[in-house]
Amino acid sequence: QVHVVESGGGLVQAGGSLRLSCAASGSIFNINAMGWYRQAPGKQRELVAEITSGGIRNYADSVKGRSDISRDTLKNTVYLQMSSLKPEDTAVYYCNFRLGVIPTNYWGQGIQVTVSS
Repeated sequence: QVHVVESGGGLVQAGGSLRLSCAASGSIFNINAMGWYRQAPGKQRELVAEITSGGIRNYADSVKGRSDISRDTLKNTVYLQMSSLKPEDTAVYYCNFRLGVIPTNYWGQGIQVTVSS
């Protein structure tokens, strides 16, 4: 069993910053990647950022240059620092751990981020 929990969301003014945290517990092994996705109302879930087991970082074009994903492998924790936030960043943000030789996705329950204009 793997349990994934996000924290750090909330209401932020446009131009502001926030830091999301996500910790996984349980049978954590063979981490392929850790990442953040988001889903806005009426839209599909999309990748925001991910970091692979080799430390490669991938970002959505919409957040590139104003986001930073980092991790603490000893704590099985991943962070997302976002700055210069825009109203269009408003969404439910989901943490993802992809684990195993045959990759399996584990998701958090989601956390709301609202950016006010």
